[in-house]
Amino acid sequence: MLRTRIIPCLLLRNQSLVKTVRFGKFGYIGDPANTCRIFNELEVDELAFLDIMASQENREPNYTILHEIADECFMPLAYGGGIRSCQTAERIFQIGFEKVILNTHPFENPAIITDLSRAFGSQSVIAAIDVKRNFFGTYQVYARSGTENLKHHPVAWAREVESRGAGEILLTSIDREGTWKGFDVDLTAQVARAVSIPVIAHGGAGTVAHIGEVVKKGRASAVALGSLVVYQGKDLGVLVNFPDGEELTEALR
Repeated sequence: MLRTRIIPCLLLRNQSLVKTVRFGKFGYIGDPANTCRIFNELEVDELAFLDIMASQENREPNYTILHEIADECFMPLAYGGGIRSCQTAERIFQIGFEKVILNTHPFENPAIITDLSRAFGSQSVIAAIDVKRNFFGTYQVYARSGTENLKHHPVAWAREVESRGAGEILLTSIDREGTWKGFDVDLTAQVARAVSIPVIAHGGAGTVAHIGEVVKKGRASAVALGSLVVYQGKDLGVLVNFPDGEELTEALR
């Protein structure tokens, strides 16, 4: 059995790293390159970066920042934000990133997933599915950093992106993101049961125990962490860190 991947998921806003709460208010974390150096020292296995403004502003990725990140990082990298063509993805790969993350554009042009998968391999394509419950408690998929309700159920959309050629799914609970309250285990389990590709759980981690819970009960193949790796604790200051290896092993046992 493959070891569970634990992936810091870092949010880019303009030239800086930030951390949001339920995709809303955000706090400043720091400089991307400096943060990368710390994660190098912590020997994390993989990093993901999401530009939370690129799609909203209808612009290309910030290639200057991506070059700075790639030059500093010694681990595999994934990037999402403003990817609307194979040409854009190819440029990101040439910079040094191994995977691209797609969220908004596939709703306008689902074929982008297939095109990227055929050109670069499905292992290079991650479909990001951002989910929020409506007033009646029904899960619905959102795009453009949680600002546009697409009226899709996440299970149906997960099956669609898998059929199109996505190699992984980054599943984010908007309701839990940045809250420290734990993952939406039920949401994760529903999606993980519906597809055969890896599901990366994201949104809500507050303890190492939450990681173990979403892997064992939610069937997550990997876990993406935000607040837990950039703050000292809930309502405390910035501190770039990574969970203790022995504690992780015990939680995942």
